[in-house]
Amino acid sequence: MTRCVALIAHDHKKEDIVALAGEYASTLRGCKLIATGTTGGRIADTHGLTVERMLSGPYGGDLQIGALLAEGKVDLVIFLRDPMTPQPHEPDINALVRACDVHDVPCATNVATARMLLDTLAGQVAAG
Repeated sequence: MTRCVALIAHDHKKEDIVALAGEYASTLRGCKLIATGTTGGRIADTHGLTVERMLSGPYGGDLQIGALLAEGKVDLVIFLRDPMTPQPHEPDINALVRACDVHDVPCATNVATARMLLDTLAGQVAAG
């Protein structure tokens, strides 16, 4: 079963998510990847991963991913949030994180938790 992983990062966290995607590129190649616009573009350009790009977060990308999640089409969310910078689309962000809780979908909002989830995913992908 191919897992669907959503990758999202605020502006000040984009370097972190690109680096994280590079660390786990071999695992992520075995997954369906979706991401918000700029984040997805940077990951695809840097690591050659195939990423289905949604709109940018402030233009509805978080909501698009949330809708897919509510339909059962997302298995894991990596959302590197910047807690120090106010976001104009904060209600959308909260809705996505809430949807993860409602639908029992793992959601990492920092690099340490993302690594733990991706390590688990790597074991599942390797096991087939």
